[in-house]
Amino acid sequence: MFDTFKVKAEAVSAEVHRFATRADALSFILDFLKKEEVADAPQSYALWADSPFLRGLDKRQLSEEVPGLKFTVTRELAADTKIGISQMDWAMANTGTLVQDSTPVEQRLASTLPIIHIALIATDRILADLPALLTKLNPNESGYIAMITGPSRTADIERVLTIGVHGPERLIIVFVDELGGMN
Repeated sequence: MFDTFKVKAEAVSAEVHRFATRADALSFILDFLKKEEVADAPQSYALWADSPFLRGLDKRQLSEEVPGLKFTVTRELAADTKIGISQMDWAMANTGTLVQDSTPVEQRLASTLPIIHIALIATDRILADLPALLTKLNPNESGYIAMITGPSRTADIERVLTIGVHGPERLIIVFVDELGGMN
């Protein structure tokens, strides 16, 4: 199902990567943050919402390696951030859509306000479609379910497409095989 998801997500301008281990994914993310010139200055921060991916990692050490990488999510900081990182709960292969229980406001802030969103997900959390998702997720138990299909895009009445008006301009999806069972 990964290949189907990748084709569908890339068709709507998402960037999709897959790694066998959490260490490989972390290395990719840190390199990406450095290439994007994350720095300890407004509009240059990276903001990482708490997630199972971070369990056991030394956040202080990560912040030292990438100055400007922050782990305390606030509304003000998220609005002043270049890159947001959050972990998704599910993916739907038939549409290339990510699904997140975004009831904690920190998840919404990290995934919607920055210019670039890095979405982490365990590879084994890919489902075929919405009916398969609804067997795993009960909408009555979540206050806010986000479904993300590609970068933010909108078009006016004349069909002029604009990217990034109501959310991130870029969506980087990072699948990690080793994360199975860490959601």
